[in-house]
Amino acid sequence: MLEPTAPDRRLRLVEPDKLPEALAAALAGGPPIAPLPPPGLEREQAMAMLVPEEPVEADAAVVVSTSGSTGHPKGVLLSARAIRTATAATHERLGGPGDWVLGLPAHYVAGLMVLARAEVAGTTAARVRSDLADLAQVTDRLGSRRYLSIVPTQLARALEQPVLLPALTSFDAVLVGGGPLAGPLADAAARAGVAVVTTYGMSETCGGCVYDGVPLAKVDVALDPVDGRVSIGGGSLFSGYRLRPDLTADAVRNGRLVTADRGRWADGRLTVLGRLDDVVVSGGMNVDLTEVERAVRSWPELGVGDVAVVGVPDVEWGTAVVAVLEGDQPDPEASGRLRAHLRDRLPAYAAPRALLGRRPLPRTSSGKIDRRRLVADLIPSDPPTQEPA
Repeated sequence: MLEPTAPDRRLRLVEPDKLPEALAAALAGGPPIAPLPPPGLEREQAMAMLVPEEPVEADAAVVVSTSGSTGHPKGVLLSARAIRTATAATHERLGGPGDWVLGLPAHYVAGLMVLARAEVAGTTAARVRSDLADLAQVTDRLGSRRYLSIVPTQLARALEQPVLLPALTSFDAVLVGGGPLAGPLADAAARAGVAVVTTYGMSETCGGCVYDGVPLAKVDVALDPVDGRVSIGGGSLFSGYRLRPDLTADAVRNGRLVTADRGRWADGRLTVLGRLDDVVVSGGMNVDLTEVERAVRSWPELGVGDVAVVGVPDVEWGTAVVAVLEGDQPDPEASGRLRAHLRDRLPAYAAPRALLGRRPLPRTSSGKIDRRRLVADLIPSDPPTQEPA
């Protein structure tokens, strides 16, 4: 268990515009920092978790908040050593240091690590709007080697704007993480000439630690032989959770982070199949929501659009499987076309019992689909009534 340090190492709360300088100081041995979310509920929850008046646990340089899509945030303690290890591994895999572009919230680990990579390498970290509308202006000021880190939604929307393609294709690597990259979207990016690198990781691993299915240097990934649960070891692991030794003991066993994800190896590459808790019981049958969502993403009519498959409480089925497209309400025949597409891909009991549209899908501030909020929105207004053919 981590022990608090002396009171003179109090946590420094940092606003977004002050983060690059504060992060540089923390990595050099200065006061530990906590990047703050924008004012509002998320900041209030982060402050309640951080308890800034309490001494900071030993070894922590940064306390980064997890996104609150599954409840209240946790404070992930990242050491300077872990951040530097992760940064070195990223640059080694990508072919060397370069300038970085930040289009993600910097108070979450993906955005924080963009700043950290530039700080450690002595390169530039340029900010852009989340919709990447000013990407071209920013890339004109970058060096010859450049990297961008975004989420799938940003990639999909950028590909719809031809004016952004010259800037997108100028990057040596476009890291895409924070959620699954659908096959049609990956294909569209490849056709456009965008050098996409898919990433898997979490706050507890200093962000992405597996690129295109291959663990980075000094990252050890193992799968439980029974249920495929992913565990991760190596030098980029976090030091624990802020003021929660109980949560740390649950998550770290024998020096390894035990995740809630399940995966499989295929041709030496890791495929993340989803979370272990993504299985619901519908009509007495176990349904893997991640598998259903993966099948729905292969529907040609979806294109590069986003979709979420969730389980909604239902009187008849216990939990009804519902597919929600990001967009307008589909036409009445669309559900039949989707079911026909899924007929040879899923058992009938797993096919979505409703096909709905939401514009936009609710998201956390980190860009991930907020499934808890989506389910809450669906319960009172859209009870699933359609049944698979």
